[in-house]
Amino acid sequence: MALHLSSSFPHNLCPDKLLSYSVSPSHILQLAQSLFSFPPKSLNHFHLKLGSLLLKPRFSLSSNLSLQDSVPQKSQIPDDEVTSSTKNYIWVNPKSPRASKFRQQSYDTRYNSLTKVAESVDSSNPTEIDVSMVLNELGENLLEQDAVIVLNNMKNPDTAVLALKYFLKKLKSSRDVILYNVTLKVFRKSRIHDGAEKVFDEMIQTGVKPDKITFSTLISCARLGGVPDKAIEWFEQMPHFGCEPDDVIKSAMIDAYARLGKNDTALSLYDQAKGENWRIDVATYSTLIKTYTALGDFHGAFKVFEDMKAVGMKPNLTVYNIILDVMGKAKRPWMVKTVYREMTRNGIAPNWPTYAALIRAYGKARYVEDASSIYKEVKGKGLELNVVLYNTLLSMCADIGYTDEAITIFEDMKRSETSQPDSWTYSSLITIYSSNGKVSEAESILGEMLEAGFEPNIFVLTSLIQCYGKANQIDDVLKTFDRLPDLGIIPDDRFWGCLLSVMNQTPKEELGKLVGCIKKANPKLGNVVKLLVEEGGVIEFKQETSELIDSISTDVRKAYCNVLIDLCVNLNQLDKACELLELGLSLEIYTAIQSKSQTQWALNLKSLSLGAALTALHIWISDLSKALDNGEDLPPLLGINTGHGKHNSEGLASVFAAHLKELNTPFHEASDKVGWFFTTKVAAVSWLELRKSSEQNAA
Repeated sequence: MALHLSSSFPHNLCPDKLLSYSVSPSHILQLAQSLFSFPPKSLNHFHLKLGSLLLKPRFSLSSNLSLQDSVPQKSQIPDDEVTSSTKNYIWVNPKSPRASKFRQQSYDTRYNSLTKVAESVDSSNPTEIDVSMVLNELGENLLEQDAVIVLNNMKNPDTAVLALKYFLKKLKSSRDVILYNVTLKVFRKSRIHDGAEKVFDEMIQTGVKPDKITFSTLISCARLGGVPDKAIEWFEQMPHFGCEPDDVIKSAMIDAYARLGKNDTALSLYDQAKGENWRIDVATYSTLIKTYTALGDFHGAFKVFEDMKAVGMKPNLTVYNIILDVMGKAKRPWMVKTVYREMTRNGIAPNWPTYAALIRAYGKARYVEDASSIYKEVKGKGLELNVVLYNTLLSMCADIGYTDEAITIFEDMKRSETSQPDSWTYSSLITIYSSNGKVSEAESILGEMLEAGFEPNIFVLTSLIQCYGKANQIDDVLKTFDRLPDLGIIPDDRFWGCLLSVMNQTPKEELGKLVGCIKKANPKLGNVVKLLVEEGGVIEFKQETSELIDSISTDVRKAYCNVLIDLCVNLNQLDKACELLELGLSLEIYTAIQSKSQTQWALNLKSLSLGAALTALHIWISDLSKALDNGEDLPPLLGINTGHGKHNSEGLASVFAAHLKELNTPFHEASDKVGWFFTTKVAAVSWLELRKSSEQNAA
């Protein structure tokens, strides 16, 4: 409240230590005399303009009272509601003996007593008699705003309904909609939509017309109560009662429609919201991000996140966790890192869901250093991972070949009180040891697995066969294969692919053992490998292989072709390897192996196994020779791309460097492009002509 005194106010009285109270006209002279010790005539120097000083409420009650916030207290009262044009308030020294009396007469005291009444009604028995006994303490001169304050501060919907009934009977107000609205707010606090719906039905039956705040409260109650379909029903009823939804309500409906799966409507409203600058809450932004994610539109999900920040809405921890998880699912670990840095820079501390999202994202993307760093941070804070997250880390280690890290994580998991190893855990450990050919370690983990009560599945047996194959223990391969029927396991395409890989590591004299067991369990594959090992005809081999490829799932066809071509190369049957590669090209299992432009012809070997890559090189050199024979002009530059991934750059590229040198080709490894080998047209033509001459002489 403002001090309504002139500049002649005595300086020895500190205005900042005065307190304002409403007083009646009968107290004016007495107040002046007791407070200031001036003669009555000196009051003229204060220019006090005092009108009627009857006790006033601290706020005015209108039908536009917001139900989103608590009833205004003194810090929330606008100046124009506190001080009238007639300056109805004066300052009173809080140290004056009279101050306590005026304090008791203030509406602050009245407000505090009403909140205590609300607490008493909340804790009373939900019967009309008990509630009435508490409310009777308010006396007969009950004000409408008293009822609003009591209801607004209540939390128990059962007693709130009885309090509403009491007030409606006592007040007989023409604005009962306000009391109903504040009662609905109690149900919204408790997230009990069914009860709110009953209050609304009673409201209509008694002839009380709902207003916009009624529907706003019902809609938000339905959202919080997890019944978005009801929120939509309330929204669609508004026009029938002459209520026009505002931007806040329409923004809330974006969330409701999205939660109900009506994505087109939700996204259409969102487009309208952006165009008209509606205010959208954090919960709605979260739902929109999830909606775009469910549609597979990860770019749209991230755009909503950016839109949110652009309008000044700060993401909370929940939103950050959602977008971290979304970017992980989108396989964009670099964006996960960026968002996480932003989150911590904004002072938001990560929680367990944050770390879970980071581990999933980094683990699946094989960001080993980042995943390991987060794992150490989680363990340092004493947080426990669940089985899924432990297995995600172990799977990452298995794929990358990080044996030591995997063992550490596995031991941590076994020490955990909440997340003990499961079948997938043991499978990952066996895979890690098997990929390195560590038989005793793999068998030890298998023993632990059996002791823990888990039977080996197809993944475990596949890994074991791979392990025995690397160690050249073919008899153990056969024993493992024979265990499948006893365990009720039917070999899948990946299992057979692994067995073919084992054949590539098996001495030729022992191949017959594997051919026999394969032919017995898988006749189509058995016929193909028999034709390879026993050097059958090329045409028959191509036909059998074509039928085999048609019978397997598309996601393993390239792997089968690669491993079969490798087997052909290992058995020195290059003609069959070429037929297989040509078959793969015709079926579009392999694409874009050769590319041509005016300036460069290239051989792209990135997705091929070593045998398939050597076969592709053989065919390409033959094609280059044919191009020269046909008078075709070669481009200025020719290149071979072996790829630059972890495995390719260290495996295929190094093998090719040696092989190209062995063939005396003019190709040289590029210093500025990892995995590339280049030569010029002049050098290539010279080498091809020399090679052709040597072949003719040899013939």
